[in-house]
Amino acid sequence: MPTRLAEIVEEFADAPRDVVLEMLLEYADVIPPLPAGVDRDDLEQVPECQTAFFLKAEVNPDGTVTTVFDCPPEAPTTRAFAGILAEGLAGASAEQVLAVPDDLYQRMGLAQAISPLRVRGGTAILTRLKRQVREQAG
Repeated sequence: MPTRLAEIVEEFADAPRDVVLEMLLEYADVIPPLPAGVDRDDLEQVPECQTAFFLKAEVNPDGTVTTVFDCPPEAPTTRAFAGILAEGLAGASAEQVLAVPDDLYQRMGLAQAISPLRVRGGTAILTRLKRQVREQAG
């Protein structure tokens, strides 16, 4: 797992339960708008999310992974899942992305702070992201 993502996981795991949701929502603002020339048609939808959520992972020639996420502002929890991945995986290699544990959000202690349905949505985002990387990395 990339160092920054491991740090984020640890921050959440060590945080008092009553501030975890507040910490999570801070990541909702990390998601930038779609890059110029990219629209939702270029992204894969994650139907497990309760809101319209789209993503794309691209393995660059140098082996690093670039991520693109699209999620409406009125879905702050889902945006926060993507924000954690965007920040935690920035500059990560394909191997590091594929090494992210599938139970990432449970390790962060989010299962105690948010509904199981939302945790499943976050897990689906990670699963689809890793699948896209795996397909490109060969």
